[in-house]
Amino acid sequence: MKTTKYIFVTGGVTSSLGKGIISASLAKLLQARGYSVTIQKFDPYINVDPGTLNPYEHGECFVTEDGAETDLDLGHYERFLNVPTSQANNVTTGRIYQSVINKERKGDYLGKTVQIIPHITDEIKRRMKLLGKTGDFDVVITEIGGTIGDIESLPYIETVRQIKWELGSDALVIHLTLVPFLAASGELKTKPTQHSVKMMLENGVQPDVLVLRTEHPLNNDIKKKVALFCNVSVSSVIESIDVPTIYEVPLKMREEKLDVTVLEKLNLPLKNEPALKPWTDFLDTLKQPENEVNIALVGKYVELHDAYKSIAESLLHAGVSNKSKVNIKWIHSEPLTDDNIAQELVGMSGILVAPGFGHRGIDGKLLAVKYARENNIPFLGICLGMQCAVIEYARNVLHLKDAHSSEMSRRTPYPVIDLMEEQKEIFDMGGTMRLGSYPCGIIKGSNAFDAYQSETTNERHRHRYEFNNKFLKDFENAGMKGTGINPDTDLVEIVEIPKHKWFVGVQFHPEYKSTVLNPHPIFVGFIKAALGK
Repeated sequence: MKTTKYIFVTGGVTSSLGKGIISASLAKLLQARGYSVTIQKFDPYINVDPGTLNPYEHGECFVTEDGAETDLDLGHYERFLNVPTSQANNVTTGRIYQSVINKERKGDYLGKTVQIIPHITDEIKRRMKLLGKTGDFDVVITEIGGTIGDIESLPYIETVRQIKWELGSDALVIHLTLVPFLAASGELKTKPTQHSVKMMLENGVQPDVLVLRTEHPLNNDIKKKVALFCNVSVSSVIESIDVPTIYEVPLKMREEKLDVTVLEKLNLPLKNEPALKPWTDFLDTLKQPENEVNIALVGKYVELHDAYKSIAESLLHAGVSNKSKVNIKWIHSEPLTDDNIAQELVGMSGILVAPGFGHRGIDGKLLAVKYARENNIPFLGICLGMQCAVIEYARNVLHLKDAHSSEMSRRTPYPVIDLMEEQKEIFDMGGTMRLGSYPCGIIKGSNAFDAYQSETTNERHRHRYEFNNKFLKDFENAGMKGTGINPDTDLVEIVEIPKHKWFVGVQFHPEYKSTVLNPHPIFVGFIKAALGK
């Protein structure tokens, strides 16, 4: 039976150092060497999942094939590895506590006092090992959210300590820290890293590998100093210098021999040298594009680009596929008016209206749709963006005054977007979504068919409201067609205006499936149209 190896990635000094990118980069290198690898994220917050978190709090909520609402780092995992994740790849403290409390209520603990150790840590341990037991993976990489020293992270660090003790050389800890540069003295400072590792040691965990984020190259003296103070070999001190794009990080980690160090410590053979030619080809095109194209991304969370992380990355992937650089203009939908819409969108070769929930900024999105439609500018609407395209068309082409979504207006006389029947009696915010992958049949001769080159696809969803089929004939008679239909429910998944240069609205979220090596066809088609090809 295969022995699964476990790698834990923790962070110190400050948050947002890029544990997810380091985890994904290491996984990419191990995958390129012929190992079967997956990555999971353990988040210390008490929410059951990120599904009800405000994007300003947590950035994008990423949805998996099986309908899990997860941390945005899972998007990085999929984009790097080109392998789908699942419910098991993201666990929160809320889910851990929920499971333990449910067991206590059922009497599973036989009346014992339920405590952090062993009951919470045992449940964390079970979840950490789950993919290794059921997924037939050689290596499971576990990213621990938060920063060492956070109170909420302590049960996870304790669990890592226990697993390291149990598994010995089959488990390994990588600790990511910051080496800040003090401009006043012109020095890189290692003291924060030393303190961070000391804090790890106080919790009983000795890091095996240190990855040091830095703005400036680390010389060998600095690496030796860190190694000496932190009880690791010099070869286990890895430089992670700032790079222009996250997709360069795997190549930097290959230069630093992170994968070699890890495999040696896990007693695994090096196997193949990670060539990564398709990856380097992607980067070559990214750095030296033949064209440029300006795309407006219209949404209500544009101050926080992480709220649309997968969309931004999908546009980048599609740009490379078209040998072009995509310049995104982030436009907040709330301030848009009839007076400033033309000024805001001048020079844009394509307009994308982003997904979201609620009525804030909806009028600006409708104006952006109208501008794209009337000026024959390639348009892509995603989820609520597609619904805005339907509402705008109903009002200004079908002349259905006050047409709206029943999400925004319960009393609209023309609910062209309405709540799905099966959702009308559900009131739990965490349970009212249509989530995960569903099939879609695509009509030949449409833009969608040209993009997919197929009459069927499966796409991921995250929404409550749908196109109201009572109005479908009226729309089609007026020139907006339903070109993608769910074969099981007849729900409209894609709308298009055939007479327009390229006008596509999709109810699903194509951005969740776009990867470096497989850019999503809808985004590729959109950028191709924006380039005038």
